[in-house]
Amino acid sequence: MAILRSFVDRVVNRSTLENLAQRYQELDVASVETCLAFLRTTVDVQVALETHFARYGLSMGKFTLLMQLSQANEQGLTPSECAERSGVTRATITGLLDGLERDGLIQRQPSLSDRRMLTVHLTEKAHQLMSKMLPDHFCRTTGLMAQLTSEEKKTLIELLQKLQAGIPAMLEP
Repeated sequence: MAILRSFVDRVVNRSTLENLAQRYQELDVASVETCLAFLRTTVDVQVALETHFARYGLSMGKFTLLMQLSQANEQGLTPSECAERSGVTRATITGLLDGLERDGLIQRQPSLSDRRMLTVHLTEKAHQLMSKMLPDHFCRTTGLMAQLTSEEKKTLIELLQKLQAGIPAMLEP
């Protein structure tokens, strides 16, 4: 992320973009500037979130799993359900679950309906951590968004949805 931030901050500026636009007619300076501002903010928010989660000995991935499991209540989730809900591979989930288990935050238990399968459950330690962490997390999230009015928050959501609709342009071969 440091490389991306350095690139966005030091390598690319309006003058550079305008020079490139003279050589490449496809370059829309406003589009690239907007994309770079978005990337800069994304990197900064990501670093802030990583710092916040690290205070509690967590990563974004571990926090996401703990939130999923807290919503699942007593029934727990299978590792494949965790992967599907997180949008990551089973291998990634296995690594996250291994770390959470080492930290004493989850337990893997045989499924009541099919003993060949495992379900994942929060431990009491995890419940205590979440009870301590979530009020702070929600206050910090509110603080992150404090500069925006309610209307601006709605607008930002709409704009981000439009941005998501453009993602295939970067992915197409």
